[in-house]
Amino acid sequence: MISINPFSEISAFIPSLVMQTYVVVMFLLVIGATLFDVVHKQSAKYFFNNSVKAKKSATREVSSGEKASLAFKTATNEVLTSSEFCSTRRRIAHLLTMYGFVLFVIATAVMIFSYSTPSSITPSVWPLLWHIGAAMLCLGGYWFWFFIRVDVAAEGNKWYRVMRADLFVLSLIAMATFALIWSYFQSNGVAVWQTLFFGLFILASTVLFGGVLWSKFAHMFYKPAAAFQKRVTKADGSRENLPEPADLPEKFGLGIKREAPRHY
Repeated sequence: MISINPFSEISAFIPSLVMQTYVVVMFLLVIGATLFDVVHKQSAKYFFNNSVKAKKSATREVSSGEKASLAFKTATNEVLTSSEFCSTRRRIAHLLTMYGFVLFVIATAVMIFSYSTPSSITPSVWPLLWHIGAAMLCLGGYWFWFFIRVDVAAEGNKWYRVMRADLFVLSLIAMATFALIWSYFQSNGVAVWQTLFFGLFILASTVLFGGVLWSKFAHMFYKPAAAFQKRVTKADGSRENLPEPADLPEKFGLGIKREAPRHY
């Protein structure tokens, strides 16, 4: 199972050109919807205005070399290792999901664009990475959903209540789950079930990549920019001129103490 390219097997019924076209369409949907989301929510304008305000409050100039260093730290800490998460289990679940998604998407693209014909011989590393990526997605996604998710009971809501913000994680979990089940039935030659779960896999993938405007998918592109800007404002001293919201009650003697968050 883990050594078989499922896209090569199914190419006898679905031409590789159709699969490649589908991948390109999903990619364009993500790019287009993300750009629309940036314009609609004026995210770029917000970052620009915030940068201008911070620059006026800066106490020192940050050199290009220092900015490059801050960008590298942002990439290694906030992006690659998710160091912004205080909870260890939240961080592990996020890393499993993130790297599982990367492996899954890259392996899918390689197998579809290079080895999706019946006569092609796929190097075993790509199906292996595809299955490992899907398994990591399931592990991180289910761990988050069932054990780390926001404590909706504390807000008077049922645990099974699903909101639009949950679309991203649910479609992501569904995509990985259906992919593994489809691969299992395909490797065992169960035609009816493999067709069913292949259809569910495509449906979940379409919802994930086509529903960027209604999910938190675009959030992945905002986080690195926000983290980098935070480091720059801290380096140039502008952040020190802004009050910290968590410290305001005690600073002004209101006698209000912050409680530990219940969300994670």
